Amino acid sequence: MTVSPCPAQFFVYNQEICQFLLAVKRNCQQNNDTQIASIALEIDLVDPLVVLDNITQPNELNFYWENQGKKEIIAAVGAVSQIEITGKKRFQKAEYFINEVIGNINIFPGIYTNNLPFSKPHFFCGFGFFDRHLQTDYPFPETTIFLPRWQVALKKEQCILVTNIIIDKNLNISKTLQNFWNNIETINSFKYSSLNHYILEPQFSRKYVTNPDKFKDSVLSALETIRSNRLSKIVLANALDVTSNTKFNLLQSLKKLRQLHPNCYIFSISNGKGQNFIGASPERLICIHHRQLITDALAGSAPRGETPTEDASNANRLLNSDKEKHEHLLVIDFITQRLSQLGLLPQTLAPRLRQLSNIQHLWTPITALVPANVHPLQIVAQLHPTPAVAGASAELACAEIRRYESFERGLYAAPLGWVDSEGNCEFIVGIRSALIDGDRARLYAGAGIVAGSDPDKEMAEIQLKLQALLKALI
Repeated sequence: MTVSPCPAQFFVYNQEICQFLLAVKRNCQQNNDTQIASIALEIDLVDPLVVLDNITQPNELNFYWENQGKKEIIAAVGAVSQIEITGKKRFQKAEYFINEVIGNINIFPGIYTNNLPFSKPHFFCGFGFFDRHLQTDYPFPETTIFLPRWQVALKKEQCILVTNIIIDKNLNISKTLQNFWNNIETINSFKYSSLNHYILEPQFSRKYVTNPDKFKDSVLSALETIRSNRLSKIVLANALDVTSNTKFNLLQSLKKLRQLHPNCYIFSISNGKGQNFIGASPERLICIHHRQLITDALAGSAPRGETPTEDASNANRLLNSDKEKHEHLLVIDFITQRLSQLGLLPQTLAPRLRQLSNIQHLWTPITALVPANVHPLQIVAQLHPTPAVAGASAELACAEIRRYESFERGLYAAPLGWVDSEGNCEFIVGIRSALIDGDRARLYAGAGIVAGSDPDKEMAEIQLKLQALLKALI
């Protein structure tokens, strides 16, 4: 049932929600505390990207997530509860925070949303690559978790709105209800809106943070370390700084990314201070739905071809390359071992190609059943960072990354995603990504270095990956 706040439906829903809020308020009065009410309703079909564009305030956290393959789009705006965490225990502290907030949430028992996707409270998460930043002015915390004020999700042909409201003993329920319905009316009106802004043709300059020759020297040095058997793989990243004569338009960039990369996860996370981290990631870290987990081993790359024949030839070389297969196997072994250590029984599916617009990867999905006592963030902590974004062994590779890379990775190649109140989750790896700050953007890309790597080819691979973001920004 689709709800438009016309008078008759307003009356019916107002009574149900009013009674619900009154009960929560009485609870707060009895316990002298503050609680959260979570209300989900099905609304008219709107594009969550349009909602994000229209209701976000400059000083608010927000999160955007799109997976066209699954026909899922989520926009989360504002925060009724949030935490920033640094240090080695950040995943455990994040789990504790989420469980504590869930214990304080009262969910409206709407009869129409019981079985609808994205109708439960969701926590949106951004974990940095490292648990501590070395760059003191990096604009995002090492970890941010928040429960949004508004969440609009589109799944196939259903649109679900969730609002989370802070309740205390002094809450004015009449005013709260009126604001609630006014906001739904506003959001429903966005079904007639589009993202067609007129933008002047901007001018750009660009510069590598690490010049290509120095990057190739780093690859040669890393190969020496690999030959000494101290490492079997290291992922080295480079960054490209792009400056424009006008401010970058976040919404237009996301719109372009969804058009250019329909088979990737399109994402954006804001720090509420004017900076956004966006991208089009091909790599899922984990997805858990009703305790069924799936994760991706994604490593080993080749460009797409200009013609079908060239494309098939590149794919064939990738599938038969000992160097690329070795790099891929390191990731499979790491994931299966780490999941086994948590008591899961991972099953490896048949390897295949993951073909994107300008690049293709070796891809092996891995599945497992998650025991009830294992929280999704325990799995994220166990898997991050995989050899696909760090190297093997991870600890030594991360130390070497700090030595070679002259910039802060921050959210690049790190876990970004959501967890709901029932233990479902989805996290991606924040690759093919960019940090946007006004008229400046920093684009990130990396390459896996193993025995047999060629510095020129690794730099070419990074340039190929950066194209995915460049096209969206310029």
